[in-house]
Amino acid sequence: MKKKRSYFVLLWKRFQEDDVLGLAAQLAYFFLLSLFPLLIFIVTLLPYLPITQADLLAVIRDFAPGETMDLIETNLAGILNEQNGKLLSFGVIGTIWSASNGINAIVRAFNKAYNVTESRSFVVARGMSILLTFGMILVIIVALLLPVFGKQIGVYLFSNFGLSSEFLTIWNTLRWLVSSVIIFIVFVSLYWIAPNKKLTCVSVIPGAIFATVGWAFVSLAFSYYVGSFGNYSATYGSIGAIIVLMIWFYLTGIMLILGGEINAISSQIKDKEC
Repeated sequence: MKKKRSYFVLLWKRFQEDDVLGLAAQLAYFFLLSLFPLLIFIVTLLPYLPITQADLLAVIRDFAPGETMDLIETNLAGILNEQNGKLLSFGVIGTIWSASNGINAIVRAFNKAYNVTESRSFVVARGMSILLTFGMILVIIVALLLPVFGKQIGVYLFSNFGLSSEFLTIWNTLRWLVSSVIIFIVFVSLYWIAPNKKLTCVSVIPGAIFATVGWAFVSLAFSYYVGSFGNYSATYGSIGAIIVLMIWFYLTGIMLILGGEINAISSQIKDKEC
């Protein structure tokens, strides 16, 4: 019991010393800058995949606060209309560079959690951020394909037994489980590869579990609050949706950094024991 208490005391101490709230605010800013370049790049790939823009937005809608979806859909549609859908060209370099800003900010936050400096060259560090961005894009595409094909296969199989309606009920539950597993894989990859420290995949699992559960909880709780009580549009007017989006990114940043701090503490305790 005393050991658990000292662990939480150490976590609270690091929370203050590493300025988790300040770092989360930085992450929220870079997440906002990265959001639309990332979505634009993914949308330009959709014509080559058996999924639609509606499928992509449905995944975001599962977790994003309601007010932000109109903002995302309107701006994304406006950008695509202006570009006439011809975005997958030389401009993809700038798009990916912008989208990797969020990952680059996460790398700096994790390095601070482990109390290490970035010894990798600018090219290597930025290249890793870009590769992680591509990895996230691949995972997002897989996350989109699994529900689409899973539902089709499930309906086909269950219809042979006359259980189509029952399957749809089960599928709506499984869809959340699949989304959580995909998010967990993304977090494990970030915690394992991003810091400038040699880590094992297993050692970052505790932080990834915390971040996955914590992020899902705060996202759903914040969505419920915004939908039921928080009328940001009445307070902030037309920028209310942007404020909601920034707060959601801020909460996301806190969960991500806390997961990194948990892994860093576990690594520190393990090094002392050795």
